Amino acid sequence: MFCGNTLSVLLCVLIKSRNLFYLSSVRTTTFILKMSNSSPSTGVAVMHMQSPPVNSLSLDFLTELCIGVEKLEMDKGCRGLIITSVLSPKVFSAGLDILEMYGKSPERCGEFWKAVQEMWLKLYGSNMTTIAAINGSSPAGGCLMSLTCDYRIMADNPRYSIGLNETQLGIVAPFWFKDTMVNTVGHRNTELALQLGLLYKPAEALKIGLVDQLVPEDQVLAVATQTMTKWLTIPEHARQITKSMMRKPTLDKLRSNREADIQNFVSFITKDSIQKSLRMYMEMLKQKKA
Repeated sequence: MFCGNTLSVLLCVLIKSRNLFYLSSVRTTTFILKMSNSSPSTGVAVMHMQSPPVNSLSLDFLTELCIGVEKLEMDKGCRGLIITSVLSPKVFSAGLDILEMYGKSPERCGEFWKAVQEMWLKLYGSNMTTIAAINGSSPAGGCLMSLTCDYRIMADNPRYSIGLNETQLGIVAPFWFKDTMVNTVGHRNTELALQLGLLYKPAEALKIGLVDQLVPEDQVLAVATQTMTKWLTIPEHARQITKSMMRKPTLDKLRSNREADIQNFVSFITKDSIQKSLRMYMEMLKQKKA
């Protein structure tokens, strides 16, 4: 699913001084990012996404997210990142912003897709331990963001769903979306999920391995924090090397084909038939709101 709109919020950036952490605030358009621990040896950042109405992945959102992740990667005191949402009614992220793909010039579409690539490369290739605290629905690009993380904890609420449902909108998930999901749930589950555009309820997602753990809705962040503590007991160098060994072939595949992937996306998304599908979807959303 796709949606639009953003709201200005605060980005709290970790700064280290005399072995202590304090928060420096700057204006941004997308999310709140704050450190949850004051100890340099166990620094964990919590990214609270707050871009109403549904944390859609716009160009601005993706740009700010990448800047935030890059800052954390450069700070050796930060070892872990938890990504969650603060929106109500609850949604983790509704995915790529349809307004970035409808009625836009090829140049703008290419810029947007490059930002989507960059988000995936930074999160999937992060040296930090990353945990998705999925406290709401997470379709399409929201699911992709979750899949980049090392561990996924989802609220056990049957109203929520998660999956790469692009085909339902007439859109094809690119090879690196597919590869990320294959690496997580296997080839057959991915084949069914992508062709049918399936959205899984939490129990179904747990069964196929799309998420790793279900917890009561009010405990998602607390359990994510506890789980992070366990991950951080593993010697950092050994965990990072192992993570790189597992993910490097998938990362390198996109890195060596970024321009071709952008061109394929632009060529596809600007087709009249695809633009028509996007327009019909937006009209459906307007009718639902009415």
